Amino acid sequence: MGQVSVRVNGYSHTIGCRDGEESHVRDLIAVIEGKVKLIQQMGGQFSESRMLLHVALLLADELGDLKIELVRNQHDESTPLAPPPTDPRLADRLASIAERIEGIAISLDKP
Repeated sequence: MGQVSVRVNGYSHTIGCRDGEESHVRDLIAVIEGKVKLIQQMGGQFSESRMLLHVALLLADELGDLKIELVRNQHDESTPLAPPPTDPRLADRLASIAERIEGIAISLDKP
């Protein structure tokens, strides 16, 4: 089983993954770190768990938008310039990531 050491919001974490998926995990962490930086630019100081909760909310919001877009694209084939359908596996992966982040945030709030 593979492991990746990453930093999110200045904190180090070791993430387990399948062998060969280390690069994919680093790509996902880059997305999460991008959301952290976005929240930091908005101002305010958050604990690690609150920051991860906000990141999870942003990702869940994007997931919701992707699902709406997917349904719209599947039902609106009459639009000649409609964007290509979104890969439904991406939405599932984002949902899984958001759930993991929420779990981490909850566990960090426990004494």
